[in-house]
Amino acid sequence: MYAITIPEPGGPEALVWAEVSDPEPGEGEVLVEVVASAVNRADLLQRQGFYNPPPGASPYPGLECSGRITAIGPGVSGWAVGDEVCALLSGGGYAEQVVVPAGQLLPVPDGVDLVTAAALPEVTSTVWSNVFMIAHLRPGETLLAHGGSSGIGTMAIQLAKAVGAKVAVTAGSKEKLAFCGELGADVLINYREQDFVEEIERATDGAGADVILDNMGAKYLDRNVKALAVNGRLAIIGMQGGAKGELNIGALLNKRGAVTATSLRGRPAAEKAAIVAAVREHVWPLIGGGHVRPIVDRTVPMSDAAAAHRILEESSHIGKVLLTR
Repeated sequence: MYAITIPEPGGPEALVWAEVSDPEPGEGEVLVEVVASAVNRADLLQRQGFYNPPPGASPYPGLECSGRITAIGPGVSGWAVGDEVCALLSGGGYAEQVVVPAGQLLPVPDGVDLVTAAALPEVTSTVWSNVFMIAHLRPGETLLAHGGSSGIGTMAIQLAKAVGAKVAVTAGSKEKLAFCGELGADVLINYREQDFVEEIERATDGAGADVILDNMGAKYLDRNVKALAVNGRLAIIGMQGGAKGELNIGALLNKRGAVTATSLRGRPAAEKAAIVAAVREHVWPLIGGGHVRPIVDRTVPMSDAAAAHRILEESSHIGKVLLTR
C-alpha cells in the first residue's frame, strides 16, 4: 500500500507519499480501506518531530479516518467485511489501509456521506470526553470554547447548544465569528481586538464561564482562571500557546475551580473504547437527527498532504480539512 511517511522531521515538504508494507489485523482488530482522513494539529507536531505515536501504533500520521472494513481479526464481533465505518486512531490515517481496534470503530451516522464521516471521530471524542464526561457541562451553564471556528470549536458549539448550554467563543476574524454565530454561539469574541476575560464577565453578569475548553495552554492559563465561574472547570486540550505557564493557586482556590489536561492519542485502548461508545450513544443520534453536523472546509488529495498542512498552519480554514483518496 501507499502511505504518507516522514523520513525526516521538518516542514510540510517532509511528508512523502511512499509505498510501505500492508498492515494486518491482529486480535480484536479490523483492517479498514481508507477513503478519507482528516488533518489535526497533532499531525503537524508529529511531522515536526514533537509528537511521536504511542508504542505499537502506526508510524504514519492521521488520528481519524473513514472507509470500509476489508478484513476482520480474531475475537471481533459486531462488524462485517464491507461495513462503512469511521474510526478514532492512534496513527495511520494518512494511508490506503489502517488497522483499527474494534472498540474505536463507529458506523457512519445517518445523513453523513462516507468521506465527510472522516471529520467526526476525533472532534466528537475530544469534545464529548472533555466537556461532558470530565467537565460535566450542564444545561443552563456557560461554555467558553477557544478557537471556536476550528474543528473542535465548531463541534463544541453544536453539542453544547444541543444540551441547552450558553456558548461563548473566541476566534480571530469577523468571518470566523460570524460562522460560529450561525452554528449557535451566543457570545462572539475577537481575540485580536477584545479581552475575553472582560467579555465573558460582561456576558455573564460577572459570573464567569462554568466550563472553558482551551487549546492554547500556557498563554491563556492565567486569564482562563480569571474567566472561570465559581466551581468552574478548565479543560486544556492543546498547547498552541506554550507548554509551561504559571498557575495562581490562590485564584483557583477562590474560584473553587478545577483544571484538567488530557489528550486522546496516548490513552489505553479501553479508555478510548469507552469514549467512542459514549459518543455513539450520545452524539450519533444528534447527528442522525440533524441537530449536529460535521463542518468541512475543503478536501485535498491524500498524496498532497503537504498542502493540507499548509492550510492548517495558515489558519485560513473553518472546521476540518480532509484528505481523500
